[in-house]
Order: sequence, then C-alpha cells, then structure tokens
Amino acid sequence: MKFPQEHTLQQIATIIDCEYIGDANFPVKGMNEIHVVQNGDIVFVDHPKYYDKALKSAATIILINKRVDCPEGKALLISEDPFLDFNKLTQYFKPFEKSKKLISDSAQIGEGTHIQPNVFIGNNVKIGTNCLIHANVSIYDNTQIGDNVIIHSGTVLGSDAFYYKNRPAGFDKLRSSGHVVIENNVEIGANCTIDKGVTGATTIGEDTKLDNLIQVGHDTVIGKKCLIASQVGIAGCVIVEDEVTIWGQAGIRSDVTIAKGTVLMAQAGLTKSSKPGITYWGTPAQEVRSFLKEQVYLKQIPKLLQKLK
Repeated sequence: MKFPQEHTLQQIATIIDCEYIGDANFPVKGMNEIHVVQNGDIVFVDHPKYYDKALKSAATIILINKRVDCPEGKALLISEDPFLDFNKLTQYFKPFEKSKKLISDSAQIGEGTHIQPNVFIGNNVKIGTNCLIHANVSIYDNTQIGDNVIIHSGTVLGSDAFYYKNRPAGFDKLRSSGHVVIENNVEIGANCTIDKGVTGATTIGEDTKLDNLIQVGHDTVIGKKCLIASQVGIAGCVIVEDEVTIWGQAGIRSDVTIAKGTVLMAQAGLTKSSKPGITYWGTPAQEVRSFLKEQVYLKQIPKLLQKLK
C-alpha cells in the first residue's frame, strides 16, 4: 500500500508512538508485506527467525521489536508490538469506509456492462466494458475488474485476508488494506471467494476461468488461461503461472509456485512448488506416473505378506 503522500520517519514514529533509528526526515512512501515490499516501504517483523530476511529485504524501513544494527541506507522503527503497530498504520492511512448504497457513487462502470439486481459494489471499484455481474455478487472497495468479465451469483471479491496472530487472549487479526484485480475475459463461477491482499493485490489473470465454490487466498496471483474446477482451495501468497489446470477439491498451501502448464488432478494436495508441464496427483502431490506406480506396488503387499507366512 502506497501512502497518499510521502511521510518522514519521525512522522510515522509519532503516529504509532515508538522510537526510531535513522534520519528524522528519512522518506517513507508506503507499507507492505515482505514478499511485495519496495524501496520506501515499511515492513514489520516480530520474530527473531525472520529478522535477517526483513533487514535484507527491499523495504527501507523495518518495524521491529528489538534494537539491532541498522543496515546502511535504511531506518528502523523500534516497537514493543510490530503487529499491532502495523495495524495502527493500516487503520490510520486506510480506515474502513462505510457504504451508503448498493452501488457506490465512486464506482466506475464501463459501457455495455450489465449489473443484475442486488449486486453490491463498494467504494472506488472500477469495472470495465461489456461485463456481466449476476445477482447477489459482492464487490468490496477498490476492486479492479477488466473488460468482458463474467461473475456469477453469490461470489465475493475482496473479503479480508485470513491472517491472525495467536495471543493468550485470542486471535489478533492483521488488517487488510489491499485489493483484488480481475483482468480481461475472466469468468468466475457462483459462490467463489477471492480475498484481497493484505497490502497488495490478489490477481486473476486474463482469460482464466474459475468454476463454482473456489477459495483464493490473499495476495495470490493467478496467471493467464488457467482452468480451476469446483471446490479448489488456494491459500495466500501462492503464484499460479500461466496455463495451469487445477481439478476439483485440490488444495494448495501458501507460499508455493505452481509452474506454467502444471495439471493438479482432483483432490491433490500441493505442499511444495511444482515443475512446468507436469501432472500431479495425491497428497502430498507427486508426479502422477510415480504415484500410480506406488499404488500398484502397494497392492502387491498383501500377496507378499501371504508368501511370508
């Protein structure tokens, strides 16, 4: 998330009431999760396991819960609770904006687009030309939809990221300030849910087709010409490259890459990144020919045991 205007390190420290290390006028342009940070961004880190990764990331301001040596060309914000302070910044720069009607006055809807009854369109939504949005679709704030897009009934675009910190008093939610991007010629089936990014975008690429009842997690990027069948669950921060096919009830864990041309068979459970053009099956998912050979060998076990008697 980029701020409406550039701020100084001292100004940000004042907002969250914390100490800082670095030039008081050090420029701060935005805030992002570590996988999408850029120069001028704040990233937060609250566990020693990830200190080094955060300090060496593209972020130039690190919101951290320990005094450490400040890398050259960067600045630190010293916080007792970086998770909480990151949320404070989200709420300060992008507070929740109430909607007052089904279709917001700030929404932009292109020529030839048809909106069926009971569709909710939030603030600052942009919808391209010749789209068809069926009844009871909910499109949350800041969603961007291209041309020739079809979205079927009951689908929700832009729900919050599923991201929590476990505290003694309960789960603390990380506030979402990102959005959803749907590119041209996409079709999304009924009752799908596509979560917005925590600070960036969840993206569905051009000419990709989604069946009904699909969950796409926060900050996931799905490429072009992908086919995804019903009841697939994709966790957050997944990269799905172009021309991938995912069959029904497959599940994909977070932070993996599904390479171009991959096919995931029904009910596959992908726990690590795939290789291009390979078909996978099973849980944990493996190359389909290897999986089928193993199944044949497993069937021989009773016979082998019988021979040992």
